[in-house]
Amino acid sequence: MPHPKTLKKTALALGMSLALALPLSSAFAQYAGPSSVPAMTVKQLLDTGKDDQHATLRGFIVSHDGGEHYTFADDTGRMKVEIDAKHFPPGVKIDDKVRVEISGEFDKDLVGNKAELDVKRLSVVAAR
Repeated sequence: MPHPKTLKKTALALGMSLALALPLSSAFAQYAGPSSVPAMTVKQLLDTGKDDQHATLRGFIVSHDGGEHYTFADDTGRMKVEIDAKHFPPGVKIDDKVRVEISGEFDKDLVGNKAELDVKRLSVVAAR
């Protein structure tokens, strides 16, 4: 029977080999096909959106408000959005001139009249 240290080293080497063999891009893969969630405007979402509703918006991230908090705008208005860093495309500079499509879950606080989109997917549409 092999020595326990030998087994540990073999297992570690095998694990590292497998990790290196997998393409790094697969860790960032995301669905890019059609969606049953139609795109809407900021105004439509703020006026008619329901708490926990899935929504898709197209427009611009116009400011970083600290942490994961940003302001998103389209031609109809502005709203707060929350975007985890992992949802930004790697190696792509996003500023207020890059049109993006964001999809996520609408959070609407009925008491404080506060609303925000918790973004689960972000993709670049075009630059201005």
